[in-house]
Parts: sequence; C-alpha cells; structure tokens
Amino acid sequence: MRYRTEKDIIGERQVPEDAYWGIHTLRASENFPLSGYRVNPALLKAIVFVKKAAVLANKELGYLDAPKADAIICSCDRISEGIEKRSFLPEFPVDALQGGAGTSTNMNVNEVIANCALEITGKAKGDYVSIDPIEDVNKHQSTNDVYPTALKIACIYGLRRLSAAIEKTQGAFQAKEKEFAGIVKMGRTELQDAVPITLGAEFSAFAEAFGRDRWRTFKCEERLRVVNIGGTAVGTGLTAPRDYIFLAIEKLRETTGLGLSRSENLMDATANQDPFVEVSGMLKAHASNLVKISGDLRLMGLLGEVILPRIQAGSSVMPGKVNPVILEAAAQAGMKVIANDLVVTQCAMKGSLQIDEFMPLLAHSILESIDIMAGINTVLCTHIGGIGADPVKCREYLDNSPAVITAFLSVLGYKKAEELAKGYSAGRGKSIIRYLEEKLGKEAVEKALSPQNLTSLGYRNDKNT
Repeated sequence: MRYRTEKDIIGERQVPEDAYWGIHTLRASENFPLSGYRVNPALLKAIVFVKKAAVLANKELGYLDAPKADAIICSCDRISEGIEKRSFLPEFPVDALQGGAGTSTNMNVNEVIANCALEITGKAKGDYVSIDPIEDVNKHQSTNDVYPTALKIACIYGLRRLSAAIEKTQGAFQAKEKEFAGIVKMGRTELQDAVPITLGAEFSAFAEAFGRDRWRTFKCEERLRVVNIGGTAVGTGLTAPRDYIFLAIEKLRETTGLGLSRSENLMDATANQDPFVEVSGMLKAHASNLVKISGDLRLMGLLGEVILPRIQAGSSVMPGKVNPVILEAAAQAGMKVIANDLVVTQCAMKGSLQIDEFMPLLAHSILESIDIMAGINTVLCTHIGGIGADPVKCREYLDNSPAVITAFLSVLGYKKAEELAKGYSAGRGKSIIRYLEEKLGKEAVEKALSPQNLTSLGYRNDKNT
C-alpha cells in the first residue's frame, strides 16, 4: 500500500494514499476503538449539508474564491449521494462513541470533503495547500455549531420517515377495527373477565394510540427547527463574520429544504440540548405503546381470539411450533428506545457550561431510536394486516363468562343482576347466554349484547326521549 504524509499539531503520520480521510481521522480511529458502531449515515449526510451551506455563504460573500468553493460544493454533492448509496461510508471509520463533542466526526467529514474536492480539481489527496479541511471546508465554523445543527437536521428527516411509518401502522389497525366491528367478545381488566366489548373496538384503541404517536412524532419537528449554526465555539459567533452568520442559515434552508431558523440566543442553543430530550421523550411514549399493544396482541393470540400470521418456525426442537416473533421484536424495539431515552437524558444533563461534550452518544442514541421505530413500524404494519379473528372462540369465552351479566346492569339494577349471577353459579352447566335468555328473553339478550349497544357511548335513557 502506498502512503502520503500528513501533519497535525501532534506530529506526522502516514495515511493511505487513496484514502479520502486524513490524519485527524486516523488518530480518532486509533483513539476510540470503543463500540464498533459507526456514525449514523443520516448524521454524516446532515453534516455534509451544513458544510455545503457554509461554503455557499462563504463563496457569495467572497470569503472563498469561486473555483475552490465550486469544487467543495461539487464534493459535498458527490459525498451526499455516496452516503445515500452507502458507497462512501467506508471513508467514515471513526467510532460513533468518541470524546471531543463530535470534533472527530466533524474533522472526518472535513477531510473527506477536502480530498474529494482535490480529486475533482485533478490534484492529489492530501494537497491541503490547494484545499484545506480546516481553512476552507471548515471556514467560519466550529464543531460546536456544526454538530448540533446537523443532528437536528438528521432527526427532522428521520422523524418525517417515522411519522409516515406510524401512519401506515395506524391505518392497518383502523382496517382491522372495521373488519372486526361485528365480533362480540369479552373485555378484560387485570387479566380477568370484565364486560363484553367488540373486537373492533379493541383494535380501535390500538389505532387511537398509534394516532397520538404519529401526531407527536410529526410535531417533534417543531422542537428541532431552531439551530445554532453561526454560533461557532460557544454561541457568540467569535471568528465568524456577521454577514456570514446571517447568510449561512439562509443557505442551510435552501440546501436542506427545511424551515430552519437561527436561534435568537446562540449560546443557549450551543450549551443546552434539552430539545433532544423532549423529542426522545416522545419517542419513548411511542415505544411504551408499542410494548403494551404487542403484549396485548400476544395475549389475544394465546387465547385464540385472533390468529396471528405464521411467518417462521418457532422451535428447533418442538415440531410445528410457531411463535409471535414480530410482536416480540416490536416489544424489544420499544424497550431499546426506552433505554436510549435515559441515555439521551443523561447526555443532555451532563453537558458542562458552554457545550455538551456528550453529543456523540446523544446523537447515536436518538438516531438509533428513530431508525428502530421506523423499521419496526414498517414490519408491524404488514403483520397487523395479516391478523385474522376467530369469532367462534370469541363467542365461546363470552358464552361461559358470568361477567356478561354486567351488560344488563342498566336494566336490572345491581341487586337483581347479582341474584342472576348467584343463580347461574348454583345451576352451572349451561352457557351464561342461554341462562340469561331463559330468564330475560332472547330478544333482550340479543339487544344488550349487540355490537351497536356495546360500542355506543353509555345507554339511552328512554324516559328522557
């Protein structure tokens, strides 16, 4: 392998001649062999967007000459496309968990952009006299305004993708709500029979919860649109000209297509990362619904009231066993996101004074949560669409549950209903439905247990109509 020599404040190192990254990336790769996780591609792409916006502003204002700026802009476009296609990802080898508030990742991107731009102009990689990673690509920037800004951009794109995925899962539940509207079954509280409901109404509750999750996820974007680009090191804009600071945000809006705005208090936006905690909390709310509803569906599958899609063999030793693996995966996805929420919270609260040193772990955790939630919703949507119902099994539980008597409380009153329950217990042997038909009449029983009556809001008081 052929090498080129690069220098930094510490000394000289040999870098592979064909590598787009340079000495700063090499040192970071050696310093942080921690997790094996790589920086999320969405964050890398967002950083490239920030770099492109910065060079566009610097070009327009005359801080970078046009040929050099054009080469960097072209480089940004090439790298952004390469990240999207996964072809450029090997050029970003730094571990996701790193010290320095994200400086290693920022420098990795600076070096890759610079060397790609050098290649575009026909110069050798490492010829930083022509195009320098810091002097040119990073001009008028700091990791401390680039990294948080890029993370917000990456989160916004991810949340839009997640919101669309949740919407499809919500739609799958709504379709089942309609399909199962006429199936009467027992509702349960504290894992005991409670009152009769419909299977459709049960699925409507699932759809409603996911509807709230979709709305929360959609609204999350509002918490992230205010960015600190132009604040440089601590939010004062030191080392950046004022005209650049005002123009950079405009170029960033154009580059990303997002309704971003520069914070009125850049020191606050640089030092305090509570917006990510708020967003993570909303992701946690969705995760909690995911775990709860997955558990409900597993129980309903165990009871035989619903028929879960059979998608793979469930055992290496028990022939014919099929497990609810998608629902188990959904629950695990939710648990992971809930755990990540704690990490995001700790990273935000551990920041000190003018920056948050723990942004790399925060970024890895929140973007991982978004990716996991988007992925599991895509899988879950298809799975929900394949769920069937067993009306016979639902009716069987209904026919043998004394709790059905609760449905007649408004007609009989508590004492008479209690007497009926005692009478049924004493003469057990027939179904509760047949027993009630004998006592109250078939028409009264059918009316009380009709899907329309069970899903109406309260009962109709005929005296007042």
